[in-house]
Amino acid sequence: MGARLRILALLVVAALLAGTVWARLAYWQVLRHVQLSASAQAQYHEFVQLPALRGVIFDRNMTQLVVNTTVYSAFVSPDQIAPAIRDRVASGLSSVLGVDKAKVMQTLESDSKFAYILRRFPQAKADQLRALKLPGVGLEDESQRSYLPGIAAGSSLAANLLGFVTYDGQGQRGLEQYYQQELAGTPGYISSYRDLANREIVLGSHTHQDPVNGSDLVLSLDANVQYQAEQALADGVKKANAESGSVLIMDPATGGIVAWADYPSYDANNFNHTDPSLFQDNVSSYLYEPGSVMKVVTLSGAINQGAITPSTVINDPGYLNVGGYRIADWDHRNHGNVSYQYVLDHSLNVGAMKAMLAEGHAACYSYLKGFGLTQPSGIDVAGETSVPLPAQDQMSDSQYATSAFGQGIGVNMVQMLAAVNVVANGGRYAPPHVVERVGTTVNPLLLKQQRQVITAATAQQMTAMMEDVVQHGSGWTARVNGFQTDEAGKTGTSQIPVNGQYTLDVWASYVGFLPAIHPKFTMIVVMRKPHYAGSQYDWTLNDGYLTAAPVWQKIAQDMVVDWRITPD
Repeated sequence: MGARLRILALLVVAALLAGTVWARLAYWQVLRHVQLSASAQAQYHEFVQLPALRGVIFDRNMTQLVVNTTVYSAFVSPDQIAPAIRDRVASGLSSVLGVDKAKVMQTLESDSKFAYILRRFPQAKADQLRALKLPGVGLEDESQRSYLPGIAAGSSLAANLLGFVTYDGQGQRGLEQYYQQELAGTPGYISSYRDLANREIVLGSHTHQDPVNGSDLVLSLDANVQYQAEQALADGVKKANAESGSVLIMDPATGGIVAWADYPSYDANNFNHTDPSLFQDNVSSYLYEPGSVMKVVTLSGAINQGAITPSTVINDPGYLNVGGYRIADWDHRNHGNVSYQYVLDHSLNVGAMKAMLAEGHAACYSYLKGFGLTQPSGIDVAGETSVPLPAQDQMSDSQYATSAFGQGIGVNMVQMLAAVNVVANGGRYAPPHVVERVGTTVNPLLLKQQRQVITAATAQQMTAMMEDVVQHGSGWTARVNGFQTDEAGKTGTSQIPVNGQYTLDVWASYVGFLPAIHPKFTMIVVMRKPHYAGSQYDWTLNDGYLTAAPVWQKIAQDMVVDWRITPD
């Protein structure tokens, strides 16, 4: 009997042990299977990303504006560097890379597995480092964007237009950001399993995906004109003692941007050591009140509506009462009976307001919309800023009045240049753009029919009026040699508001096209807060004809030579 009990007890114990074993097997093989599988994959799985090559950016003549260059980064594996040779390794790294030896020694003594010593240096230093054959030191090659130099140290060509690319491959600002997806492409990868000896496991899964390189961009920009524009602008800003300035040049027929210059600017090659305020693009991301340049739009609309003609005579006493406000000409003079040609030549606000009243609010608003001033331009550059006008019936009489001569209405330079370009382009609106082709694909804007804003006859009349501005009016400082009678232009000066009050600081501008009849380019120059001597007492001393027009003239003169433009 006792033997049977002992056998029974042993069987119970065996059953319990077996149950425990089966329970543990079920736990590890069923409940923990997913976790164990993932852990095994992490231990033996190798995933290597294959970076895509970022697309190159070319100008209209296939000059490379942005290229990819190879740079190198040095790293160390401190746990593989014996204490006895740490000083030699630190000395070698310090002598070649210029890094602090004491800091390198701290890294080597940390016993970590990986640490960067210096990122992104040229091949010459990498070759020097290789020659030293320092134990535990490695080199990693990386791709970096390289931009053409600008007009002075500390700047790169067209920086505010092109933008830059961060070290993790993200485009920032300008074209680099707007066309990030097209430029970046799609990275590929290699995925496989390896054993402890780093040999590929033949029966393991293995996948491979080639990278798709980014598309190249071909711009309407002309690198030579861009450089000339930046040089003339920098000289003009310094001469006028201005806060900043910008230039924008457009192909009249296509809307393609030929030059896009800001001063001051920055070096996109050194973006990580740049004052962030310099990244601000003042061409499309900055709003200003265009002043009398807007009279081109106002008078064009009134002529097209049949409300006035260039020879229509009005009485200008020097002011006009509109909506309970007394609004004056810039010179506060009684001009008596004058024609609309005289109004444009001498930039009279009263004449612009009377033209607006003659055509009526509804027509005026319709032309503002047609000229592209009530919505964003849609320029293919990151960060365009615009402020829509109130609805037609929400605008007060005084708002219509001041808008007629370019005060109380905020636009960016792209909007304003595209609006004036309607006159240069035979009355048609050419959508502004910078990129002509993405890879082999033509920009759809170039295939789209342009809308007719004013008739060709109205555009001809306004062109003739703008020619007279250059020959007999405020545009005389923009006359280009050989084109004195074949050039169209208009000055603009507007006071800058602060906290709802207009100050003595101004935006000074000049816009025009050349030749007048068959123009090859349309250009606008804007100066912000110029300060000529004595202008603290009289803001008109900073007028567009003194500050912006001479810059326009210098760039236009260079373009005439560079593009071999001849008078009609």
